[in-house]
Amino acid sequence: MAESKKYEISVTAETQYLADQSDPQDGRYVFAYNITILNTGNIAAQLISRHWLINDAESHVQEVRGLGVVGHQPLLKPGERFEYTSGCVLTTPVGTMRGSYQMVAEDGTQFEAPIAEFTLAMPRVLH
Repeated sequence: MAESKKYEISVTAETQYLADQSDPQDGRYVFAYNITILNTGNIAAQLISRHWLINDAESHVQEVRGLGVVGHQPLLKPGERFEYTSGCVLTTPVGTMRGSYQMVAEDGTQFEAPIAEFTLAMPRVLH
């Protein structure tokens, strides 16, 4: 069994601007993001905690750390996925998020699952 394939988690994100909860005149831009976490490795692993870096267009950074995601610490067997939706508020119409999930495999190995940077953008702001 290839060690490099043993501890692999794939993370994808889809975003949505929530106009009904936003107030651009007051500098409030609300976004939802749907995350899919897929165990692409060949050993079960549990998501223990999360770490996010949320950047707005003015280079302000919010750092978020916490246990689990939306109240869950899912255990994912190889090939299993977990999906959840959460959100964030920015003071600018465009921003980015990136981070990682801290995982523990069933053999006790701790590893990080990186979350590639994705964009949060109000419609018709980016070309």
